[in-house]
Amino acid sequence: MSEQDDRTQNEQDMDLSSGIAAFEAKHFAQAMKLLFPLAEAGEPEAQHRVAIMYQNGLGVTPSDEEAFKWMKAAAEQGHAIAQHGLGFMYMEGECTEKDPQKAIEWFTRAAEQGLVGSLTTLAMMYEQGNGVEKDLAKARELYKKAGFENGV
Repeated sequence: MSEQDDRTQNEQDMDLSSGIAAFEAKHFAQAMKLLFPLAEAGEPEAQHRVAIMYQNGLGVTPSDEEAFKWMKAAAEQGHAIAQHGLGFMYMEGECTEKDPQKAIEWFTRAAEQGLVGSLTTLAMMYEQGNGVEKDLAKARELYKKAGFENGV
């Protein structure tokens, strides 16, 4: 890596840190200004936060299409929280068509990375038969993996 590449990477890291700080401080217009170019460059954390801002109209005009696009981009790169978020989009039909099978797929990917919320959501889907055939044994197994000894 050249000195030019190092400087560029350092600038991107600083923009990401500054963008996350702006997001956390609820300065969404500033967060979008810093994070959007990084999202376009393929940075998954930036993509995830840009998706949230578009989904909720934080510092930008709400856009289901943009929210879905950026959430999916981050999820496809293995960003566990974005995978969970994409699962919810599919489960609820928010920002995209309702698709329980795709919801299961994305919650499973996030759960495989240790996201307890995804395990719990999968367990509830199996417990209630929400988008999948009701399967109390599978629900119990997932609740147990999530740390709930007395699941279903």
